[in-house]
Amino acid sequence: MSREFPIGLTPPDWLVRNLRPQQAPVNRPAVARAALAMTLPLVIGLAAGQPAYGALASMGALSGVIGDTADAYRMRILNIAVPQLFGAVGITLGSAVYGHGWTAVAVVTGVALISGMISTIGAVASVAGLLLLLNSVVGAGLPMPGQWWLASVLMTGGGLLVLLLALLAWPLRSGVPERTAVAAAYRTVADLLAACGSDVPGEYEDARHAVTQSLNQSYDLVLARRTRHHGQSPELTRLIAQLNAVTPVVEAAPAAHLNGRPLPTEVPEAVRHLARAVETGFTGPIDLHLPAPGSETARAVDHALRHAAEVVAAPDIDPRGFDDRLGRPAALRVRAARAARDVALSAGSWRYGLRLALCIGLAQVLVSTVPVARSYWVALTITFVLKPDFGSVFSRALLRALGTVAGLVVAAAVLSQVPRGWWDVPAMLLLAPLIPALTPRGYGYQTAAITPVILLLSDILNHQGTGLLLPRLVDSLIGCAIALVAGYLLWPESWHTRVGARLADTVADTARYVDAAFGPDVAPAARARMRRRLYRDLSVIRTEFQRALTEPPPTGRRAAAWWPLVVAVERIVDATTAARVRVKHGAEPPSEREVGQITRQLRELAEGLHDTEVLYPVRTDLTGPPGSVLEPLRQEVAAARAITSPQRP
Repeated sequence: MSREFPIGLTPPDWLVRNLRPQQAPVNRPAVARAALAMTLPLVIGLAAGQPAYGALASMGALSGVIGDTADAYRMRILNIAVPQLFGAVGITLGSAVYGHGWTAVAVVTGVALISGMISTIGAVASVAGLLLLLNSVVGAGLPMPGQWWLASVLMTGGGLLVLLLALLAWPLRSGVPERTAVAAAYRTVADLLAACGSDVPGEYEDARHAVTQSLNQSYDLVLARRTRHHGQSPELTRLIAQLNAVTPVVEAAPAAHLNGRPLPTEVPEAVRHLARAVETGFTGPIDLHLPAPGSETARAVDHALRHAAEVVAAPDIDPRGFDDRLGRPAALRVRAARAARDVALSAGSWRYGLRLALCIGLAQVLVSTVPVARSYWVALTITFVLKPDFGSVFSRALLRALGTVAGLVVAAAVLSQVPRGWWDVPAMLLLAPLIPALTPRGYGYQTAAITPVILLLSDILNHQGTGLLLPRLVDSLIGCAIALVAGYLLWPESWHTRVGARLADTVADTARYVDAAFGPDVAPAARARMRRRLYRDLSVIRTEFQRALTEPPPTGRRAAAWWPLVVAVERIVDATTAARVRVKHGAEPPSEREVGQITRQLRELAEGLHDTEVLYPVRTDLTGPPGSVLEPLRQEVAAARAITSPQRP
């Protein structure tokens, strides 16, 4: 018998979404690296009679553990080594102004501005900016032992120890992460084909979203490595060709789904067979055992699978013989110059830099005028919370407070029961692995895992014991309050989700894709690039919406109201791709008038979405030949436009 909570006791949806742990497998190698990299410096420091030096190196290893998220070995170098260099600069600057009053306030605030601006470049730059500011705050708030350069050497050495451990298997597993990612993309495509024609609500849409994410990850991983080889590596050329070869299979899936009947089980099983061949590097003949196709949709699926099998089985591929559908990235020097120019001229980077600088400046002024024990924790809290590229600022502030409370409970047990000295080693050996194990669960869980580790290391440096606990809680709450008021509420764009503006550009791109899908002079590679870019943009929008749903009203409620339109645009792209596949395999192509009517409706919808935050009424007068290949697309466009016309009482 089910029991419902009284209305007054039912938690709001946005709070439930914030507290719900994310499902993710435990990365066992990362757990082992964290335990070893953060414990070994303590052992060396204690053996040398310098436990403070070991604690500093373990702090550096902590930052390396947080950045140890990439699968590919070359990406690990970027994710760990580059932020460590910025962290070394940060600890040096912070140490130089330690105890210098208002000079320290000015320097740390300036570092916050730079950190915020470079964080807008990309994922690696974001972590580098985070570590630059974190270490400068720590250096300005804590006395560092030894010479001015020693702290940066120790902390950087700890981070590079994590990198060294992460690269130990590189000679034996070179290329394995990339092949694994491509094989995983094939498996998600198999799941997509298995979901075609399913009457389970949301099953096909979830599978298609998983395919988009997997293809994004695979292309990013392979192309990032390929920049070092300039397209000349046979292995990477083969991986790119295999990713390109699965694209026609993905394009055929919407047509199969709109057909309304599940595909034979041999079809998804054939893709799983190809995934195993990709993962093992098999190049022999591949027999797919596919049923004979009996319709234009079945022919499209059959043709796409056999083409993919030919590419997967090919031992050598000429890099000049296929289209690189996403294009090879520019050289690192060119991308760095482009990023620097974009940061200097971007209004968004200046806004975020100023938000972060304002909050850090307020925190530094506050702790300089009001006695706060170990006040650097206030700025540290702001630095972690005010990262909109890591999630909702409001949600991170909430989860930071809750995670800190949970972490302090663990820290209280450790600091009160574990004697300082060699007993710190087994304590760290137990606490450090929790960081990579709990981080994928969510920010609150990561905070709960990091807090006792930081307090243990801080106690080795300062010998305050349980006296650290209450100041840490007060400092965290002050930091969360500053971030919420000065970094969130005072900046309307951070809590007024511009849903219409974000969707408008994607709808306009969808109109261009419809034109290109049936245009006579559009190359297949260009059409594929447009479709991939559309799905990538929709994946980003979906992620932004999911973040917005964790905000309290009115932002979360407004995002929930617009969510069906995001799904509708995805269905429009699917229907366009399905129509294109049917035309390619024998269906009568639509007239220019039919295509023009649909694109005109989409452009009208995009124009109406640009400057609105509320749903509004629009026309839905879409008519055409009932037997046309575009009839499903017309229905999806009409449904999307109807979503923006809610019935009023």
